[in-house]
Amino acid sequence: MEFSTIALLILSYLIGSIPFALIIGKIFFDIDIRNHGSGNIGTTNTFRILGKKAGIIVLILDFLKGMIPVYIAMLANTELPLILFGLCAALGHVYSIFLKFKGGKAVATGAGVILAVQPLIFLILLTAFLITLYIFKYVSLGSIVGVTTLFILSLFTDDLTLKLVSLLLLIIIIYKHLPNIKRIMNKTEPKVKLF
Repeated sequence: MEFSTIALLILSYLIGSIPFALIIGKIFFDIDIRNHGSGNIGTTNTFRILGKKAGIIVLILDFLKGMIPVYIAMLANTELPLILFGLCAALGHVYSIFLKFKGGKAVATGAGVILAVQPLIFLILLTAFLITLYIFKYVSLGSIVGVTTLFILSLFTDDLTLKLVSLLLLIIIIYKHLPNIKRIMNKTEPKVKLF
């Protein structure tokens, strides 16, 4: 593997590691979001703690963390599958070097990766997420349904890398959502009212 490719993989991880929710919370609200709500540095907790505007900004930035590394790798004409650079970004979001290898749940960043490499599949995932959110009002459940849909759809493709990355994202996102699953079962998971 060329040095430039290794450097791009590391850069992708570092981009994914940027904790935008934490940065925005501290700079504009003087709040460490890790000490409030679920303690997660993702979009949903940002909406709940910092409000709609901050939540939308974090959503976009976390989404771009998944897309940008893919496009950089595309421009660099690397020999590796593009989705691997997106995977590095998603891993950076979950295991951020800037947060002692702690982080978010990879949903927004992972979605950005899929949009960059498989736009049609992304639209299907988004639809599954929104339908689930509309019916059950749980963002966490929508996220789990979305990544499960991704893995199922990947099985119908000839792209082995997509299948493996989808499986890894499925494992990570479900694992990170185990507390949410328990709260849903106990009927203590907060619902959202977006519709």
